[in-house]
Amino acid sequence: MFETIRNAWKIEDLKKKLLYTLLILALVRIGAAIPVPFLDSTALKSMVSAGGLFSYLDLMTGGSFSNSTLFALSITPYITASIVIQLLSVAIPYLENLAKEGEEGRKKINKITRYTTLGLALLQSFGYMRLLASQGAVQSFGGGGKDFFIRLIIVLCFTAGAMLVTFLGERIDEKGIGNGISMILFVGIVSRAGSVLRAMIAYVQYAVAGYARYWLYIPLVIVLFLFIIVVIIIMTNAERRIPVQYAKRVVGRKQYGGQSTYLPIKVNMSGVLPVIFASTLLAIPTTILAFLNLDPSSFTYRLLNVFRSNSLLYAVLYFLLIIAFNYFYLSIQYNPIEISNNLRKNSGAIPGIRPGKPTSDFIARIVNKTTFLGGLFLAFIAVLPIILSIITGMNISLGGTSIIILVGVALDTVRALESQMMMRHYKGFLE
Repeated sequence: MFETIRNAWKIEDLKKKLLYTLLILALVRIGAAIPVPFLDSTALKSMVSAGGLFSYLDLMTGGSFSNSTLFALSITPYITASIVIQLLSVAIPYLENLAKEGEEGRKKINKITRYTTLGLALLQSFGYMRLLASQGAVQSFGGGGKDFFIRLIIVLCFTAGAMLVTFLGERIDEKGIGNGISMILFVGIVSRAGSVLRAMIAYVQYAVAGYARYWLYIPLVIVLFLFIIVVIIIMTNAERRIPVQYAKRVVGRKQYGGQSTYLPIKVNMSGVLPVIFASTLLAIPTTILAFLNLDPSSFTYRLLNVFRSNSLLYAVLYFLLIIAFNYFYLSIQYNPIEISNNLRKNSGAIPGIRPGKPTSDFIARIVNKTTFLGGLFLAFIAVLPIILSIITGMNISLGGTSIIILVGVALDTVRALESQMMMRHYKGFLE
């Protein structure tokens, strides 16, 4: 990876793209440090420390949410809007047709996604403003028009920040390197590395102070962290290749087809989305618990407290939900019947499998097996830090979701650099 970045730095065009990307990411971090006026961030910090959905949002925004800054929403409205539009493209024929129209269709879908992002950003901003107001974190001037104006400013600041982050991500897509939204998410998670380092230093101090078990736990955490990175790299690049043979056909005086190729099916096609879905769903009970002032001895409190992120039941449910959401996402994104029809239209066939329904059934069986394996991989990576926290009692700040995102974005960025360098070294047909 470092060799690829060093070679890309030597090419003037790629060097400008890298510098442009770094400049945009620096602007994102500056925006993440600008506080929204008339707000006291201590209320959000206390809610984030309680865990639940707010802790997850703070992770996705790189700490901007708990600090009540301009980019407190970050790219979460855009991610939600993209997932919603993706799911609706299966149910709404208009969106499904746009997805098949190539570049022009993609532009229209991106426009719809931006409008959806704006709506979600306004809705989330209003919800957070009301939440902060209920906690006494919004400055008040005794009611009336002044308080309304203050709350309007807070909503507009949150919304403008979310749309500005989306705009900056699109600029990286156009003039930088890699996927802009993924890069912003990447730098937000990396910005939390300082808290992880401080936590590890604190555990080293505990070990020096006489808690001998930490001399075993700290190397164990580091080894497992490196092991998780290796597993993610292997599974991200892993794929099941289905051989495909194209028949020979003569058009005029030319002969086409006759070559052998393969149909790649990635083991981890859904990426980190099943982990995001499962995390969001399981964070709802603890978020409700944070809002309700319940007696610890009450049944409702004990029921909701069971879903805290450091419990064994949470780890089991998390594991099962990730596998379930992985199947759900792949079922709406991957259509074996459509792939089978495309192979038949292009005179392609899988050796030993008849065209039509037998081909689609064969592809479906392969996809089911790879989906189960990919779901197990995601669930294992996501649950391992939780199990480690339960065993060692250490608060592992960098969870499996964060590591999957970091490694995945790093690999995608390196691939983008390699493809750009390959195009620039290609001499073309005229020489």
